[in-house]
Amino acid sequence: MDFITITLKLLQGFLTTCEIFALTLVSALPLGLLIAFGSMSKFKPLKIFVRCIVWIIRGTPLMLQVIIIYYVPGLLFHLPLLPRFIAVLVAFSINYACYFSEIYRSGIEAIPKGQYEAGKVLGMTKTQIFFKIIILQVIKNIIPPMSNEIITLVKDTSLARVIMVAEILKYAEDFTAYGLIWPLFYTGIFYLLFVGILTLVFGWLEKKLSYYKV
Repeated sequence: MDFITITLKLLQGFLTTCEIFALTLVSALPLGLLIAFGSMSKFKPLKIFVRCIVWIIRGTPLMLQVIIIYYVPGLLFHLPLLPRFIAVLVAFSINYACYFSEIYRSGIEAIPKGQYEAGKVLGMTKTQIFFKIIILQVIKNIIPPMSNEIITLVKDTSLARVIMVAEILKYAEDFTAYGLIWPLFYTGIFYLLFVGILTLVFGWLEKKLSYYKV
């Protein structure tokens, strides 16, 4: 196989990698915020339940979670298997939502109470205080840890191959059947470029929000 053919195949896999990455973010970011609210709830049973779920998800490997989401419903409840790509998205979204929830929670709890009190003095509702005063400061605080998790997600997309979802590393592994090892190293260039772009974006965001002083 020539270089161009292999590159085209890897680009096909990289498109799947980008789809997993983008769709996971779109679902995990808002879901993580909901989970964060649940873990900070004053209703104790809900708070304990949510924190228990977060503990389980964060304490077990993502690869195991992908396998469970894909195989367990069929094995235990005789339900039809989810499409492989959907199973990956469900597992990734739940996993990263739990990690994001802890980042959200720490960011929200780091805001001084005086910020809330100032909003009340101005006659603002709790919703207005959160979305007009708190949220931008929270975003500024959580960008560094959030960027680390999002960059980790880029590399974790490779775990999709455990249930035969053909992302870039799966394609590269398939070439080993032809005695070709170098495509595995070649994938590193794709990951490095992707991570490099994300690093620049997060650096720009940090500078953009640097005038928010907490």
